[in-house]
Amino acid sequence: MFTKLDRYIIKKFLGTFFYSLVLLISIIIVFDIQEKLDDFMEKKAPVNEIIMDYYVNFAPYYANMFMFLFIFISVIFFTSKLAGNSEIIAILSAGISFRRLLVPYLEAAAVLALLSYFLSAYVIPPATEVRLKFENKYIKGTYYNDSRNIHRQIDTNTFVYMQNYVTTSNIGYKFSWEKFDDKKLKEKLMSDYIRWDSTKQKWEINNYYIRYNTEDGDSVVSGKKMDTVLAILPTDFNQRLNAIETLNSEELTEYIAEQRRRGSENIEAFEVESYKRIAFPFACFILTIIGVTLSSKKVRGGIGINLGVGLGLSFSYILFMQIFTQFAIGSSLPPLLAVWIPNILYSIIGIFLYFKAPK
Repeated sequence: MFTKLDRYIIKKFLGTFFYSLVLLISIIIVFDIQEKLDDFMEKKAPVNEIIMDYYVNFAPYYANMFMFLFIFISVIFFTSKLAGNSEIIAILSAGISFRRLLVPYLEAAAVLALLSYFLSAYVIPPATEVRLKFENKYIKGTYYNDSRNIHRQIDTNTFVYMQNYVTTSNIGYKFSWEKFDDKKLKEKLMSDYIRWDSTKQKWEINNYYIRYNTEDGDSVVSGKKMDTVLAILPTDFNQRLNAIETLNSEELTEYIAEQRRRGSENIEAFEVESYKRIAFPFACFILTIIGVTLSSKKVRGGIGINLGVGLGLSFSYILFMQIFTQFAIGSSLPPLLAVWIPNILYSIIGIFLYFKAPK
């Protein structure tokens, strides 16, 4: 059962957190409006779309991004005030252990961790889809795929290749298609270009020839035009990498499995996004414990010193997270390990500070 002390700490924790977070998001929106006002006016973006399609969906994305920073700051801020007013000393003197004192903090952190997971897994993806459509229309403009030598695996035995893909016309140049049977090439198609026919919802292959490798020998068939159905769509080539943020957790898992089967080159980025949705909520507990242990002792410098240390640690956590996720995308570091390294490091710091905290 919740005691009066539990309710008091949870109320202080969540109240400080939501107040500071709303204040920050409001400031970010003001600066974002100032930065993008020229784009809105130049492209004549309707006011209702700016508010409903962009900023309403902008707020939860950045709220979740900065949640861990403000969990840390909120804990340090109000716990330092408790310590400064000698309330922590009174609580411990009343026979309540430091471990028991942590319980309401961790209960509040659990609420925020569940909120973070729910936002990142189910709320933010559809909101991000609407926001990205607005950005592509009024801010960033049309996406151009500048990838070269594009390879895709369609199924276990089928592979496709194209030299480059033009997103504005949905045309892939120097297209080839290979089918294998037990690692032996059975069929190979080569063409000048392949074009997506939106009316037929099929690919149109132009100026092609097909080589068949059979037991009776090789044979070649050529033609000017042929319609075919492939397990790839224009959306596989004409969307930015951050489009993966529009998929909820189940869709993202299925998408990763599909991209792995196709031999996608950017699969690490997809895996990082999936693992972050679990690792980030777990950080709520780690940063809460560090915040309590840092600020539960009354210090002569007051709240300022604790806030300074807290800001340094929270920003360093965000920095480590960004660095290691980039390592996962750009190097051989496994994505799961890269995402969890900051949590492991700060868990060690939290355990150390817990045993050093005043009991």
